[in-house]
Amino acid sequence: MASPANIKNLRNIGIIAHIDAGKTTVTERMLFFSGRIHKMGEVHNGQATMDWMEQEQERGITITSAATKLIWNGHEIQIIDTPGHVDFTIEVERSLRILDGAVGVFCAVGGVEPQSETVWRQADKYKIPKLAFINKMDRLGADMFKTLIEMKEKLGANPLLLQIPIGIESTFSGVIDLVTQKALTWETDDGMEYIINDMPEELMQEAVRQREELIEKIAETNDKIMEKYLSDEPVSEDEIKLAIRDATISGMIVPVLLGSALKNKGIQPLLDAINFYLPSPLDISLITGINPCNDDTITIKRSAKETLSALAFKVAMEQGRRLTYIRIYSGVIKSGMIVYNSTQRVNEKISRLLKMHANKRERIDMATAGDIVGVVGLKNTSTGDTLCDEKAPVILETIETYEPVISIAVEPKTRADQDKVSDALKKLIEEDPTFRVKEDKDTGQTILSGMGELHLEVMTTRLKKEFNVGVNIGNPQVVYRESIEGKATGEAVFERELTGTKHFAGVMVRVEPIERGKGIEYKNLIAGDVIPSDLLDAIMSSLHESVSTGVIRGYPITDIRITLVDVQYKEGESSEMAFRISAQAAFNDACEKAGPIILEPIMKLEIIAPEEFVGDIIGDLNSKKGRIDQIQTQGKINTIMAMAPLKNLFGYSTTLRSATQGRGTFTMKFARFDTV
Repeated sequence: MASPANIKNLRNIGIIAHIDAGKTTVTERMLFFSGRIHKMGEVHNGQATMDWMEQEQERGITITSAATKLIWNGHEIQIIDTPGHVDFTIEVERSLRILDGAVGVFCAVGGVEPQSETVWRQADKYKIPKLAFINKMDRLGADMFKTLIEMKEKLGANPLLLQIPIGIESTFSGVIDLVTQKALTWETDDGMEYIINDMPEELMQEAVRQREELIEKIAETNDKIMEKYLSDEPVSEDEIKLAIRDATISGMIVPVLLGSALKNKGIQPLLDAINFYLPSPLDISLITGINPCNDDTITIKRSAKETLSALAFKVAMEQGRRLTYIRIYSGVIKSGMIVYNSTQRVNEKISRLLKMHANKRERIDMATAGDIVGVVGLKNTSTGDTLCDEKAPVILETIETYEPVISIAVEPKTRADQDKVSDALKKLIEEDPTFRVKEDKDTGQTILSGMGELHLEVMTTRLKKEFNVGVNIGNPQVVYRESIEGKATGEAVFERELTGTKHFAGVMVRVEPIERGKGIEYKNLIAGDVIPSDLLDAIMSSLHESVSTGVIRGYPITDIRITLVDVQYKEGESSEMAFRISAQAAFNDACEKAGPIILEPIMKLEIIAPEEFVGDIIGDLNSKKGRIDQIQTQGKINTIMAMAPLKNLFGYSTTLRSATQGRGTFTMKFARFDTV
């Protein structure tokens, strides 16, 4: 594991991209060329190392992020291969939260596709330095310049082209490295050997022009290079590399490399670029946490000599055991050690430490700052929890989760399945924060909620196959919300004698709508000396609880501002219970007066299809109460951007396939809740 001496040679990176851009294939080649594996598996035949789950192998997609480690030219590269499907975006979110760098993989034909934007924005949120790898340069229709333009327009990125192709589409055989001014060609199918030659004469002019552009771009980020550029002094290869590294780590540029992972071309230079240009844990700015004892901000130095701070970013059930993935930011963790979970305020024992390679594991005795490891023995630790030293407690920034938008009902097939269902669901909830389970009080059914149809389909299949639970599955149901249209004030007084004790409270609450997607805002107009603080806390706590049940059909309430306007208090008679009851009654009264409404999830669609089918697609969307926002044309392919209610989109993949003779694809993600 990383030591203070070699942490500068450690790279923690994620592979991110749209579904089918080639992330897992790129990762597979990295593992093979570094000697980590000795046989390359392919995604399409279900043998990729990183797609180890049965569900992933059957479907040919990545569902869960998988971690591995390889050695390349004296550098240790810890890689997390993430999913590209929007339904599993939480896997990308929690991986990027703990990584130091990322490689965005783009298809040279598809360019910047919808989910590419989502994962890129997630990486931007955590200020993660990035490289880009334009894959599938051998494919018909490959166009790297279109991808570069889309990176600027769609991602707001500043791409820096480090290579130009030798040949294109079926003749793609290698690249010219603009930094070293050498030609790299792959002449064998296995890609193990590549030949370094001088640049071919026919590409010399283009290479010189592109190198001039590269130096010009780098000069904009580096004063030393700018001085040499303006005075026509030569810039050395080492100076260029160092300037690219600095600009990459600061987020000013994104170096772009080219290749074809399936044809084993371009992977070794990509590994070199990860070593050269992406940061070690020491290059990333200091991270901060909160001291749970006094809420002071704590700055954490990324060193093994500091006290322990680590973040649990994933929980998985593997081989019947609870495995927690953690990223260590400072200090050391040893097998058998007691650590403090500052989020849950409990002590936990590290039973085993594991170095992960997809679903394979290797026991280790110790891990240190910078390492990403698996831990067995953490019973109470969930995604986003901080592990630290109890004598120096800290809480790190947690991991943002997403609200589910679709639900289905399940019920056990037999009495024997009944006991197993709740246990299996509990394990799935621990693994996936976007997967929710609740009991429908009216029907007695168990309701599963998730991020999309595929998400729920994967979960129910896992119930049946992994946990051997027989369940009947109902039709998908939309998760609705409630809100209000107007502004209103409600009040309630609770006055009752219970078991010889008088209870009194009066509460006045005002509610008003706020912008869609803003959630819930609370405001308190009561001065601190009007009522005791514990009673005021009881009122605010009751109002927080009240929004979970609306006044129309009991759906959670959103997009509303709640203001506590007034209270009535009697010394010796007012109690927490009385204020809780009157606060909820006043809130319900205000909501009923304010014009309560039902909100439904509206989804953002991006549909890619040949132009001859656009008319049929638009007609179908209109019948589903969809709204067309934009249509983009690229050659004979059209991209339709639209909004439509989720309730009308169940089974849309089948509808689109039928309408386009199987040639149309789409992605769908939650946009907002809006009036039904």
